[in-house]
Amino acid sequence: MIQTTKMASGQQWVLVEMVQAFYEAPAYHLILEGILILWIIRLLFSKTYKLQERSDLTEKEKEELIEEWQPEPLVPAVSNDHPSLNYDVVTGPPSHKITVNGKECINFASFNFLGLLDNERVKQKALASLKKYGVGTCGPRGFYGTFDVHLELEERLAKFMKTEEAIIYSYGFATIASAIPAYSKRGDIVFVDEAACFSIQKGLQASRSFIKYFKHNDMEDLERLLKEQELEDQKNPRKARVTRRFIVVEGLYMNTSDICPLPELVKLKYKYKVRIFLEESMSFGVLGEHGRGVTEHFGVSIDDIDLISANMENAVASIGGFCCGRSFVIDHQRLSGQGYCFSASLPPMLASAAIEALNIMEEDPEIFTILREKCKHAHKALQDIPGLKVVGEAFAPALHLQLEHSTGSRESDVRTLRSIIDYCLDRQIALTQARYLDKEERFLPPPSIRVVVTVEQTEEEIEKATSCIREAALARLE
Repeated sequence: MIQTTKMASGQQWVLVEMVQAFYEAPAYHLILEGILILWIIRLLFSKTYKLQERSDLTEKEKEELIEEWQPEPLVPAVSNDHPSLNYDVVTGPPSHKITVNGKECINFASFNFLGLLDNERVKQKALASLKKYGVGTCGPRGFYGTFDVHLELEERLAKFMKTEEAIIYSYGFATIASAIPAYSKRGDIVFVDEAACFSIQKGLQASRSFIKYFKHNDMEDLERLLKEQELEDQKNPRKARVTRRFIVVEGLYMNTSDICPLPELVKLKYKYKVRIFLEESMSFGVLGEHGRGVTEHFGVSIDDIDLISANMENAVASIGGFCCGRSFVIDHQRLSGQGYCFSASLPPMLASAAIEALNIMEEDPEIFTILREKCKHAHKALQDIPGLKVVGEAFAPALHLQLEHSTGSRESDVRTLRSIIDYCLDRQIALTQARYLDKEERFLPPPSIRVVVTVEQTEEEIEKATSCIREAALARLE
């Protein structure tokens, strides 16, 4: 009885406290709670959706609607004369001499910079590997796709580049496109040169990072962006502590054939505490006394670069690509590099070919001096061609020829340059146009003819090619 009385008095006391708290609560608090109670009541008693009135169509009306309906085309209409639908067909190896559309020509189109594509030693090593391992691997590196030649090639690349470790990919384009999103994630910041190649652009897109483009090779514009970011970081230091910052550049730019100012980039790296990713597909096996690329060309310590990537499809004349750097940086890609984890590994015969190519590069470093001298010769010979301008460094092995004055239409410019290529092709000089995905490029470069120089070309052949281009320009640009 006493216990029941105590419980009743306790409940009354709680009720009194609730009433007292109700009277003491601010008016806005009571109004907000009232609105929330009414909203909950409405949600409980309202229908989750409204049934829309519909009228059934007759069979005749349905047939009429079906007849009237016109599906949108799966792809936009393309004219039959579109360049992508008209191929130049190559038969035989695209080495020093190349057979295009049944006509033998001197090859100024393929990125066979060191002439190793048809090298007998390289072919014999690839053939022996083919007999030993077969054609392909049929599995990624983590699933029975790692062969001893893969490990040997990675060791040799790391030794050649004087880095701790290297990792190889089976597709050149996928190398930097996989490396960037392996490190840079959503919320991170990447400072990128406007002239960056398409594989870099795809890597940036996959990373979902915040991208800031700076003007091509303009270090003042880059520093302006870095200063702006520094001020933003000071406003939110907690976020700044977990935000990674990268600078992504090319050694020799594929779209412009000029070199990045690496010493200035390294200074900015340490001043603003960012990481540098260097894409060297056009400079590996080309620049430097031993062909190690832009770092050797400028005398910059390779330890100042956080990650170097390059493909093996140009100077090395194989397939695939590689990244090199410190061990802890490279090992991260073995778990996070999409092209490494999910693509079938490099065919062993191509890995063997790349190893033998490295042997030749190490045995004969004079080959790089010869290449640079021939590049300078070609660059000088291509000057002052009426209607055309040369774009690129004198030592770049792949130069661009652009129209001095556009016709006013990109399509028309492409056709004009194609007519020059056809003129040269008829005279046994094989050139090519630089191709882009017009709607996909972040900054679409102007149309151009690409002239590729290799160690196999003689001075006479370079003179013949430049004279032919000059004749074509005079004939087609009147």
